Amino acid sequence: MRGQKGIEIREAHFPGRVPIDAYGNGGFRFADMSHKGSLLCLPSGIYGWDVSAPDDLTSDNFDKLFTEAGDIEILLVGSGIDLVPLTSDLRTKLRNVNISADPMATGAAVRTYNVLVAEGRAVAAAFLAV
Repeated sequence: MRGQKGIEIREAHFPGRVPIDAYGNGGFRFADMSHKGSLLCLPSGIYGWDVSAPDDLTSDNFDKLFTEAGDIEILLVGSGIDLVPLTSDLRTKLRNVNISADPMATGAAVRTYNVLVAEGRAVAAAFLAV
């Protein structure tokens, strides 16, 4: 039919800062919703993040974070089941915009994120789904 569009698929986004209620089984629960896959939590909201493995934790996959760098002091990186160090390139780029990065296992990152959000801190988080 003329003038009609098909289904529009939008980027997964929740416009707010809320704690993560649960994680596991390949996803997360927050704000009475569930999300399958990884998350990028920024001051502007929570976004579905197309990153699935520790090898994907490169500076290219953090472009959205760098657009909000002025509002972020701490970045928690939940790297899955185990702690995976950040690449030197990513660490350098974060340091250049005055963001302190703390990699840890996803479970520990979620718990720390929830505490910092409750305290009203300028925190962002990148969580690989487990």
